[in-house]
Amino acid sequence: MIFRTIDTDKDKDIIIKFRKDSFVVSFGSEDGFGDESSYLQRMKERVRKFPDGQVIIEKDQKPIGQMELQIREYEGREIGYVNLFYLISEYRSKGIGKELVHYAENFFRQFNVSEYHLRVSPDNGRAIRLYRKSGMMKISEENEKHLVWRMSKSL
Repeated sequence: MIFRTIDTDKDKDIIIKFRKDSFVVSFGSEDGFGDESSYLQRMKERVRKFPDGQVIIEKDQKPIGQMELQIREYEGREIGYVNLFYLISEYRSKGIGKELVHYAENFFRQFNVSEYHLRVSPDNGRAIRLYRKSGMMKISEENEKHLVWRMSKSL
């Protein structure tokens, strides 16, 4: 399995497909994904700032997942933030999620942050089990377009 930096031009179709599917998995539909061109612009900026945090996961040269990681401010301090952990359906619940968490934690340690956060749909039991097994704890509930749990882990 390899983790390679997203090329927003070359990988445009696959990252849009994966991101939209993440909404379906989490919330039951693509509603909330928003505008494709806005998403691509955000991704171009994130790749520029955090190239090792915006990655396609490949197995046997086939894209099987995607991660979007960054450093951002939260309540006056810098934290690691997971915008997306995603695997295609046939690779879920096979232990690969642990490898994504390991990659993300190593990425965040490079920036000397003491914790990282992510948000997850309370209906996404499979993801919540992975996050809890990885040592994450629910710290709040948030509701923008959908109800989500904010989870955190100290590094």
